[in-house]
Amino acid sequence: MTRRVALIGAGGHGHSHRRTLNDLAGRGLLEIAALCDRDAVEPEPGVPFFDDHRAMLTAVRPDAVIICTPPHTHLPIALDCLAAGADLLLEKPPVVSLAEHEVLARAVRDGGRRCQVGFQALGSAALATFRAAVSGADHVSAAGAWWRPDSYYRRAPWAGRQSAFDGALVNPFAHALMQALAVADGFQPMTMEVERYRTREIQTDDCTFLRLTGADGRTMVIGVTLASAVFVPGEIRVGESVLEYPTDRVRLPGDSTYREISGRTGLLANLLGDEPLIAPLDRTRPFTAVAEAIVAAPAPAPIATTTPHPDGGGMVLPGAADLVRRVAATGLLPSDMDLPWAVPPHRVTFDERGVTHAQAEHR
Repeated sequence: MTRRVALIGAGGHGHSHRRTLNDLAGRGLLEIAALCDRDAVEPEPGVPFFDDHRAMLTAVRPDAVIICTPPHTHLPIALDCLAAGADLLLEKPPVVSLAEHEVLARAVRDGGRRCQVGFQALGSAALATFRAAVSGADHVSAAGAWWRPDSYYRRAPWAGRQSAFDGALVNPFAHALMQALAVADGFQPMTMEVERYRTREIQTDDCTFLRLTGADGRTMVIGVTLASAVFVPGEIRVGESVLEYPTDRVRLPGDSTYREISGRTGLLANLLGDEPLIAPLDRTRPFTAVAEAIVAAPAPAPIATTTPHPDGGGMVLPGAADLVRRVAATGLLPSDMDLPWAVPPHRVTFDERGVTHAQAEHR
């Protein structure tokens, strides 16, 4: 029987899910049951539209629901969908705390449903190849330097707000953190040092630097920025080996150049099939633990030494691309480099459940 799939959050980023829905529907693999959004969106011919997800669930009774709404709204919507008997494809980040993670995981188990989290890069053949090549690594790092103009933070009321679980590493660069955790298979953080900075008037960070130590002594270091005039795609590194996303290029041990490894398993098709889930909710628990600790850290420190972006639209941090790569290569945070704008890291420890303790003063 053809599965009937609804989408909650059909505008904005939801358009990417609409393309997937139309592709799979065109191949007879699903039926688009309904679209839902608080605002009016471009309709799909013959597909009912709702501005209230509860009304949609009652009227349509979909078999599966894609939730593409702001992170802080995920849990109540997901619980409503599970209560209506639907499987879930839940955009990343899935929830905003470990407490919410446990509530959702329990509801998934009790309802006998499937819940996939939207970390689509976990379905790439490049990641599988890279993981196999660097298995057992003691140190994993990640870097990325992108540009988001000031208008990016005006696109929605929740953008740039700490209370809405926004921030460079927990949202735009969430794949960097999740893929690093996937490469460091079984990594359980024990301590975290994080430095958060902002180059504009927002509540959250647009430059994030993170150092994690695992319970087994392994380490992970990440540097990302949304204030760079030079583009650096997401890079996951183990020594000289690199996995680049979203290009799915890799440089494996012994390679002198990059090569592309094509092939991705779609998360929605995987959810609707019989195979084990690629990104089940349980797999994202370490991500949620780290992301919650980042967002709970003190407010980001401002960086005053910025310059206008060459194309306008906001300010950039000079040398940002080189900085994130230096962090990834050396394991040093900006405060270790004595940069004039750097502040001491905020430090936390995690217990065996991933709950943070003994948070220290940031500055």
